[in-house]
Formats: sequence, structure tokens, C-alpha cells
Amino acid sequence: MDIEPERFALEWVSSAEAPRFAEVVTGFTDKIKELGPNPLRRYKASG
Repeated sequence: MDIEPERFALEWVSSAEAPRFAEVVTGFTDKIKELGPNPLRRYKASG
């Protein structure tokens, strides 16, 4: 699908692990923000 591996993550978090869920989501969100806009989005918008 040509998605950058850094923009994909799979984590298992139990419903009983709310703090871990928040940690995983926050960490991934920070990582995506560092990467910047998805380059595929520009390609699809103009194509």
C-alpha cells in the first residue's frame, strides 16, 4: 500500500489497561506529528 512503516503500529492493550492505552496512543500520536503530513495524501488529492 506504499504506507511508510513508521506510520503503522499494532499494539495489544487490554480493556483493563487504561493507562497503557493512553501511553500507546500518546506515543504514536507524537511520532506521527514528528513525521509531518502524509505524503500519500498530497498524491491522492492531486491525482
